[in-house]
Amino acid sequence: MVRIARKWSNLTTFNSHRNRAIANVNVENLLTYWEIGQYISYQLQHSLWGSKVVGDLADYLNVHNPKQRGFGKRHLYNMVKFFDVYSTGGFELLISKLPLNGIVQLPIAQLENPVSTEIVQSSIAQFGHTPIPLPKVLALTTFSNHIEIMNRCRTDEERVFYMLYAAHHRLKVEELRRCIVNQTYDSLMAKEKMMSPKLLQQHEGIEFMLKDRAIVDFLKLPARHTEHHLHKGLLEHMKEFVLEMGKDFLFMESEYPIVVGGKNRRVDLLFYHRALQCLVAVELKKDDFEPEFVGKMDMYLEALDRDVKRSYENPTIGIILCPSADRVSVEYTLSRSLSPTMVAEYRRLLIPQETMTKSLEEYCAYLKDDINKTK
Repeated sequence: MVRIARKWSNLTTFNSHRNRAIANVNVENLLTYWEIGQYISYQLQHSLWGSKVVGDLADYLNVHNPKQRGFGKRHLYNMVKFFDVYSTGGFELLISKLPLNGIVQLPIAQLENPVSTEIVQSSIAQFGHTPIPLPKVLALTTFSNHIEIMNRCRTDEERVFYMLYAAHHRLKVEELRRCIVNQTYDSLMAKEKMMSPKLLQQHEGIEFMLKDRAIVDFLKLPARHTEHHLHKGLLEHMKEFVLEMGKDFLFMESEYPIVVGGKNRRVDLLFYHRALQCLVAVELKKDDFEPEFVGKMDMYLEALDRDVKRSYENPTIGIILCPSADRVSVEYTLSRSLSPTMVAEYRRLLIPQETMTKSLEEYCAYLKDDINKTK
């Protein structure tokens, strides 16, 4: 046992050093791209260069240092955009108002010697003008992710959210792209979620963990479809579905058997949620929400808590996934429910962007609390 403990301690130390090394490399790359983008932007804005010079510079770098990748014309313009987008007074004002201190302790941004200000000081200042330092919040994710964020997001609030979200969930470029396209920002920041009071009381900050809308365009469902088609499609595309719902979901079993009153019953999909440390039962419906759906879910949750849940786990959560739900009916039904239940809608196709109603400051506060709990 002592040997195992020592090995585990060594592995933890190794991972800690590795994460810091990766974070430091990422910061150095971002500083390089920021400084190059700043230099080229200054030359272009002050008419010192023509646009053709950028292409000539890319060709020059390619000829004289062919082993150095990532400095083609398109990438150089990405560096310029990186600087131009995040050097504005509006962006500086936004991050100055956000409670970002402490959030930089996310794994991707654990620097060897973190600075206390909201910027990372540049080590190169040979610009011929006063250099603008790299905003510290940019160090939360990679340049590849930044390109996705810059090209797909329309507001600074959206961009900061996806930096935080990508860092918190360690999203790769493809995963981040899907989250942006499917409007995770609007879904998580919606003011009113279709959650029972018991669920909101049971888990503080849960409105930032669970989405009440899932885009299942990858299923290619027809307008008229059965629950069997929905169920089968989700099983075949479980990786995409988990990413859509959130990476903390761990799939356990389909049609999980439970016994209630001597009758065999089955939960459509059973998950475990790592952050919430509880089972999550998902019931699939092809029809719009009806109040009787909640009664059936209450029974399932009670059975799972009595017969399946372990003593150290939190009470099971229920998610009723249906194509549409009248929010007034949901509110009336869930207001008296004593079970931690939520109703979520699945959409076959992407819907227009909705108005953001929850402040980014609240999401930052949630992340900070979540980080402190895991220390």
